[in-house]
Amino acid sequence: MAGASVDTDERAGRLHVTLSGDWTLAHLPTPISGLEARLQALAASHPIWDLQAIPRIDSVGAILLWRAWGRRWPDSLNALPQQRSVLERAAAIRPADASKPQVSRLAAVLALGRLVLAAFKNLRQIITLIGQLLLDVAYLCSHPRDIPWREFSANLYKSGAQALPVTALVGFLIGVVLSYLSSLQLKTFGADIYIVNLLGISIIRELGPVIVAVLVAGRSGSAMTAQIGVMRVTEEIDALATMGVSRSVRLVLPKVAALSIAMPLLVVWCSAAGIIGGMVSANLQMGLSYGFFIEALPKAVPLGNLWIGIGKGFFFGLLIALIACHFGLQVKPNTESLSSKTTTAVVTAITLVIVVDAVFAILTRNLGLPA
Repeated sequence: MAGASVDTDERAGRLHVTLSGDWTLAHLPTPISGLEARLQALAASHPIWDLQAIPRIDSVGAILLWRAWGRRWPDSLNALPQQRSVLERAAAIRPADASKPQVSRLAAVLALGRLVLAAFKNLRQIITLIGQLLLDVAYLCSHPRDIPWREFSANLYKSGAQALPVTALVGFLIGVVLSYLSSLQLKTFGADIYIVNLLGISIIRELGPVIVAVLVAGRSGSAMTAQIGVMRVTEEIDALATMGVSRSVRLVLPKVAALSIAMPLLVVWCSAAGIIGGMVSANLQMGLSYGFFIEALPKAVPLGNLWIGIGKGFFFGLLIALIACHFGLQVKPNTESLSSKTTTAVVTAITLVIVVDAVFAILTRNLGLPA
């Protein structure tokens, strides 16, 4: 027969169930739930099962019968040896536990503990990386011919020069938006001239460094992690070690040094673009002349704010590069780990930048304020 079929008859007061046809995935009726329900109803009367008329049976048909029998062997079964072997393989399959997993009361504590341990592990590895970089700097000071100038200049160009357009655009727009929103409030109190103080302090001291750090973390930080991660996947780092080339000198140190130098310059560039944007918006919204704005800016914003912004830029660049290189070196030789570590590097860098900025704000709260 082309498909599976079930026949029943009464013999000596006992029900006989004869199965025939091909009990394979291609020949079982659809939906299969109707056939399974009929088999379960027949199994409830404990009949004699006869499978000898089945020419072919696969694992799907065997599992169907085994489930209909209540996952146990029937009292009477007539089957060929090859049919029994297929049924035995189906019986060996353990059903998945459908019960809900027990939620431990300490699950939240355990999750927090794992998170803290992972944070300490990463912190220890970053400190180890810093120590290795200090040893590399000491070595290069005594062996200046081994300084990787080419790698340093390439990273400086990629993370610094190529980031100038986007940082200028974002800084200019932030200045325009901040000036426009501030002017709406300052006009109410007749304090139009204080727009210079507000823009100068906020952009040079806070917004400029933070905006540049977020942009660089998403742009250059992710690129650094991905580059080192791809080298881990393709085993290029192992090849460098085989040739006796230090990965920290050739890969990590140029990136850290380049980003630490490029970030303060990008902060000045972005802050200047933000001030220009705020100046243009103040002229259009409040009628403040460019000459007055430029003349009042040095008086309203002491030079100390610029140094605070530059200092933030240096530490932010150092932090982003260290985190990016650290997670790049932690990539395992598979693409899933590469994407995961790149995302983790960007999120961690942005989070720590905000935390460090808050620490800077507390430590420098009495510095750079107008007299």
